[in-house]
Amino acid sequence: MSSELHQAAYSVLLPAFGDFHLDDNVRRYLSRGGVSILLGETRDEYVSRDMSPARKGAETQADFIAIAAEAAALAGAPVLIAVDQELGGIERLHQLVPAIASREQLKDLSAQDIEQRCFEMATVARGLGVNLFLAPIVDVVTGANPWLHNRHLGADPAEVSRVSCAFIRGVQRAGVIATAKHFPGHYVTEQDPAIAEATVPGPLELLNDNLDVFKHVIATGVQAVMPGPAVFPAIDPDHSASTSAKVIGVLRDTLRFDGLIISDDLDAVSILRGNAITDTAVASLAAGAHLLLVSSESGLDAIAEAIVAAVHEGVLDCQILLDAATKVRELAAANHNQHISRRG
Repeated sequence: MSSELHQAAYSVLLPAFGDFHLDDNVRRYLSRGGVSILLGETRDEYVSRDMSPARKGAETQADFIAIAAEAAALAGAPVLIAVDQELGGIERLHQLVPAIASREQLKDLSAQDIEQRCFEMATVARGLGVNLFLAPIVDVVTGANPWLHNRHLGADPAEVSRVSCAFIRGVQRAGVIATAKHFPGHYVTEQDPAIAEATVPGPLELLNDNLDVFKHVIATGVQAVMPGPAVFPAIDPDHSASTSAKVIGVLRDTLRFDGLIISDDLDAVSILRGNAITDTAVASLAAGAHLLLVSSESGLDAIAEAIVAAVHEGVLDCQILLDAATKVRELAAANHNQHISRRG
């Protein structure tokens, strides 16, 4: 049982790294039960919403194919290969896949046209081994939000729904999992959650437009949802959305979402809130997340050990961990089998 718990503890981690190689931390993680990686960007790239000229000049399609194959070989199982590939925001795959449209251009495109462009883009991404997009951003932003500046789709919930649902239909038809983020919707977020404790103020009624969009993307069949990094005092004044059983409860029990729940970056100051990354990881799992986004340099072995220890100490229910790991592995396997059948 201890071996099963350790494998499960690695299976629920999603390590992100900006450099384009599997370092010793990630290789060890994959060999011990990990089945997900995020090919991320540097902080500078994240802030500028653009991949660096050096990255654009160096990375090739063959590089992605090779790293996906290496990850699967180390894991001995199908692996989720994730990227941020947002609509008009961060596009991790830069010019390696067909461009879709700018945020302004999206307004003039029909939903059918957006869906087809997203399908064509995701088809190329799938050929590179990428099978999970941490996108679309569906936050309906109506006020100050420097964190989502130049990333979100605007203040009109109908338009955000229209574009997001078209994106989801297109990419998932191509065999790439879409992730709607950031639940329950950060309409105002004055602080950057990566470096400060962010709060989304106001009464629950101000979330209605955001929640309506999430209802629409769930009805469309989005396979994954990411809770955000901020605290929503109207729901839970003490925990970020990614570590809040109350917030995730709204997603799971009220909106009836039964797909994969991926935490936002647990290394973010707004999620940590002074706590250790190990305790934060356990809290996110206990709250209902299935896959925990962390930096590959945040101590993957220590986090996995802390998760197992939490089970032994009765802090984390054993079945919650096992069910989360099974959900991640089954989704990776189903996605892999779907791709094989398409090729066949």
